[in-house]
Amino acid sequence: MTSPSDDTIELANRLFDYARQGRTEELAAYLDAGAPVNMRNASGDTFLTLAAYHEAPATVQMLIERGIDIEAANDRGQRALTCAVFKQDAESTRVLLVAGADPDAGQPSARGTAEVFGWPAFAEILASVSAGNEST
Repeated sequence: MTSPSDDTIELANRLFDYARQGRTEELAAYLDAGAPVNMRNASGDTFLTLAAYHEAPATVQMLIERGIDIEAANDRGQRALTCAVFKQDAESTRVLLVAGADPDAGQPSARGTAEVFGWPAFAEILASVSAGNEST
C-alpha cells in the first residue's frame, strides 16, 4: 500500500478546514467531485463532527444530504450530536435530530452532556425533536 502524497494530505487537511470553518459550498464541491464524505482525520473526526463542533449548521445539513454517517464516533467516542450540544448550537442539534441522530449514543451522549452541564433547554430539544415534535 502506498502512502498518500503530500498534495493529497494537503487537500484532505483543506477539506477538514472547510468543515471547521463552515465553508459549505467549497466542501460540497469537493464531495460532489468524488471526495469521500465519510473521510476521517487522524483523530477519527469526520467532516460532520467538525462542522457540528464548530457551529456550522448549513455544513451539517449539506453533509447529511450527501449521506454522511451521522452516528460515526471519533477516537474519543464523541459523535456529531454531542458536539453540537456541547457547543450549545441549537440549530445543528435540531438538524441532526431530524436526520435521526440518537441522543443517547456515544460517550458521552448528547443527552448526558446536556444533563451534566445543566442545560434544560437542550434536554428539551433532545426530548421533543427525538420524539417527533420538530417545532421546538
